[in-house]
Amino acid sequence: MAKYKRVLLKLSGESLMGNKQYGIDEVRLGEYADQIKEIAEMGVQVGIVIGGGNIFRGLSGASKGFDRVTGDQMGMLATVINSLALRSALAAKKVKVKVLTAVRMEPVGEFYNKWKAIELLEEGFVVIMAGGTGNPFFTTDTGSSLRGIEIEADVMLKGTRVDGIYTADPEKDPTAVKFNEITYDEIYRRNLKVMDLTATTMCKENHLPIVVFDMDTNGNLRKVINGESIGTFVHN
Repeated sequence: MAKYKRVLLKLSGESLMGNKQYGIDEVRLGEYADQIKEIAEMGVQVGIVIGGGNIFRGLSGASKGFDRVTGDQMGMLATVINSLALRSALAAKKVKVKVLTAVRMEPVGEFYNKWKAIELLEEGFVVIMAGGTGNPFFTTDTGSSLRGIEIEADVMLKGTRVDGIYTADPEKDPTAVKFNEITYDEIYRRNLKVMDLTATTMCKENHLPIVVFDMDTNGNLRKVINGESIGTFVHN
């Protein structure tokens, strides 16, 4: 029995690279599609937001001479490319799926609005929400917080390369200790970089819990949906 009825799944663009240095790893994309199909077939309503860091990152572009607004707009388009790739992978597995974009670009995807997204979710579609918030100066973490709140998700599932939140970066500090659960206030107090501050505050103020978990291990998404204690649970 699924613990959650409706979820917002946040995927990082970097994780789509798999073993590549750039772009999209077709094997990783297929593995993600399999995991998403599995929970959709359990009756879970799935909204998805994907980052674009495997293609272009607005902040890094700005540091190399791009105008920040232009750089962020390029980053938004990168999220659309990733969203179309995931849509294609899911459709190939016979999953009903739609892409909604925060910036008008029909026929690439339908223009996003909350009510359309919820209607599609209730009809059994996996809904991929691309283009961030549609505005510069906001990350896809903030975009996923906003969309999770708008679609009234029960939880945000933040799929990453690590298996939860640690006292320090476990890839750099071998003494880092993992939290099984943590409050938003403790994240602020410890200055942990779970998401950017805007995204974290939005989740806290709107009582949207987060589960940070390792999406790169096949089967983990189903385990989270079933309520198994993997990853880190973030709450008020």
